[in-house]
Amino acid sequence: MAAGNIPRLIETLKAQAGDEKRLACAEAFKIARDLDVPLADVGRTCNELGIKMMQCQLGCF
Repeated sequence: MAAGNIPRLIETLKAQAGDEKRLACAEAFKIARDLDVPLADVGRTCNELGIKMMQCQLGCF
């Protein structure tokens, strides 16, 4: 991921996850698409920020 996308990704994830630090899986996919970053980077950043996935499209969470 380009270094310039990291602050924008962090800001977006924090805003979408809110105080509860929860993010719907579909929203994670949308963020990756909108910011043109790999989904793996979104997942890794969520883990680093303590954001939990919910409503997983694969039934994993």
